[in-house]
Amino acid sequence: MNVNGVAAIVTGGGSGLGAATGRALAAAGARVALLDLNEAAAAEVAAGIGGLALACDVADAGSAEAAVARAAEAHGPARILVNCAGVATAGRIVGRNGPLDLAAYATVIQINLIGSFNLMRLVAAGALALDPLEGGERGVIISTASVAAYEGQVGQAAYASSKAGIVGLTLPAAREFAPAGIRVCAIAPGIFETPMLRGLPQEVQDSLGAAVPFPSRLGRPDEYAKLAMAIIDNPMLNGEVIRLDGALRMQSK
Repeated sequence: MNVNGVAAIVTGGGSGLGAATGRALAAAGARVALLDLNEAAAAEVAAGIGGLALACDVADAGSAEAAVARAAEAHGPARILVNCAGVATAGRIVGRNGPLDLAAYATVIQINLIGSFNLMRLVAAGALALDPLEGGERGVIISTASVAAYEGQVGQAAYASSKAGIVGLTLPAAREFAPAGIRVCAIAPGIFETPMLRGLPQEVQDSLGAAVPFPSRLGRPDEYAKLAMAIIDNPMLNGEVIRLDGALRMQSK
């Protein structure tokens, strides 16, 4: 899909993977709406790319519906959605203080999995009503999984299962929307430079990066954005989850 002039929505657009993807889309000519719980952070990114910043709790139906509607008013219905909003709360299923609080587990599922589904259903509904572009495409939806979906470590039960849900969602969604020309893919990053990881001591960051076979470093948000743009550009990519991890395979701990 040629993104020039096309409306796009990026969740988690105030930082990290979402901010990098928003910048890449805008540089290619897309009309970008950045959704983030932190509207101020999204506004700072939007100001640099001529985009639109909108406060949104992706796990809340009403909040997401309002944000998607406001984005459509400004840019028209979105043909592109990139789901980057997420949290990585850690905790053993049974820790030193007993079983993991169920609400803590549910929060991760709500934001990472249900939040991605929430935006998917809303953006797809709008794209289904649009005329097809050249080649029959109406839209592209990309969600963010993780290598933890395949090799979840001890303490990652909530995060890994939320990301495994993204993996499981991708193919049935792609099959459902295929007759209308809406493609659905997911990216499964390894260890990337995100605000959370950048807050760790440098020696810890270096140690994490050294675990990656090649290149032996943390992934960069612009590398995620490049893959997102490649997926959008290539009409044969559909129903696929693509690992972006430098050949990393996570150990149990």
